[in-house]
Amino acid sequence: MYLPSADRYDSMPYRRTGRSGLLLPAVSLGLWHNFGGDRTPESQGRILRRAFDLGITHFDLANNYGPPPGAAETAMGRALGTDFARLRDELVISTKAGHRMWDGPYGEWGSRKSLLSSLDQSLTRLGLDHVDIFYSHRFDPDTPLEETMGALDSAVRQGKALYVGVSNYSPEQTRQAVRILQGLGTPLLIHQPRYSMLDRWVEDGLLTTLDELGTGSIAYSPLEQGILSDRYLRGIPEGSRAAGNSPFLTPDSVTPELVDRLRALDEVASARGQSLAQMALAWVLRGGRITSAVIGASSVSQLENSVEAVRDLEFGDEELTRIDEILKGMDSR
Repeated sequence: MYLPSADRYDSMPYRRTGRSGLLLPAVSLGLWHNFGGDRTPESQGRILRRAFDLGITHFDLANNYGPPPGAAETAMGRALGTDFARLRDELVISTKAGHRMWDGPYGEWGSRKSLLSSLDQSLTRLGLDHVDIFYSHRFDPDTPLEETMGALDSAVRQGKALYVGVSNYSPEQTRQAVRILQGLGTPLLIHQPRYSMLDRWVEDGLLTTLDELGTGSIAYSPLEQGILSDRYLRGIPEGSRAAGNSPFLTPDSVTPELVDRLRALDEVASARGQSLAQMALAWVLRGGRITSAVIGASSVSQLENSVEAVRDLEFGDEELTRIDEILKGMDSR
């Protein structure tokens, strides 16, 4: 029987999510990759247990995470029914709907039919009667935003979600979502955008918008699919995501110019006493504007390395200037 570490809450910082009462760990574990049918339940269980021992209380999912779609929720459901059966109230479980999940016209996007049907399926796979956060995974240009936000509000009123969020919405779409939800009496807890040293679009308005709205933020892909790690300092290694057939990271993405910049960033990280991945995570979390950063992990050692980032989240002005100089000229904003 799994007995969690007694000191699991001693080292992880917890940050308030916007103006809500919910605290999230500075580092959350995402199950986008590594929790599909191609991994063993034993290896998945080791990562989940170690994450909790390190103070990670938030596990981030979506209906289509796998492969195949739904497999990650099934894996999390298995862990919730065994290792974490007595610990549900110490966990924050989130899931999303909006990307393609099943055949036909109702298996994606943001209609009431699609979102609420997907949530019911997610709860079945997870073995839960409710999730803590339910997201609209992407803005639907063909469905009235009132309908999409109304579905999120219904999820809360039906007791199937405690909070709601959006992901990949623009600043203006986020403002509209907040206005609609406020009218319904359900606040928008959190926004999940992509954010990293190499993708800084949130700095052009979204973070300011979230500050003004009192909405929390949780960054996904803070390591850019592993590019911001020591794996690519000498090019593309065998067995890496870029060397495979991943649609999210192709060999063309890892250019000689990028490798040179990664090496320069690694020098800054070494001077800080951090790995490149640790510095990249700390950079996203700097200043406290981002509530949490979602990491992935294919092994316990990779997870442990990433979580070490929370030991130093402070940057000096010279460090930040040097990082901006290294990144200058990249198409990252």
